[in-house]
Amino acid sequence: MARIAGVDLPKNKHMDRALTYIYGIGLTTSREILDKTDLPYRMNSDDLSGDDVTKIRKVIEADYVVEGDRRREISMDIKRLMDLGTYRGMRHRKGLPCHGQRTKTNARTRKGPRRGTVRK
Repeated sequence: MARIAGVDLPKNKHMDRALTYIYGIGLTTSREILDKTDLPYRMNSDDLSGDDVTKIRKVIEADYVVEGDRRREISMDIKRLMDLGTYRGMRHRKGLPCHGQRTKTNARTRKGPRRGTVRK
């Protein structure tokens, strides 16, 4: 089992899909990485040699921000928005959706469970 950027890649998956298990790498990025390392997309993650893992690891370390650094970067961006007092920052602070969704109905994931109202 290959370990890249602190993540164990899943067994028996094509490499373009297996690399997406690393936080900060999506399908397009994983295919770019495989193009740079001259590996086929449909190669199984079980078939990687030590040299292949080293190539992938070098490309990711050189060109991409992944895992802990990426999480820290995103949280700092959100914190900056909240400190500036922007509209999006205020929505983050209140726990409401930030991208224009309606909140009269739906938005339960962001708002949490309904609170019971007392009706007379």
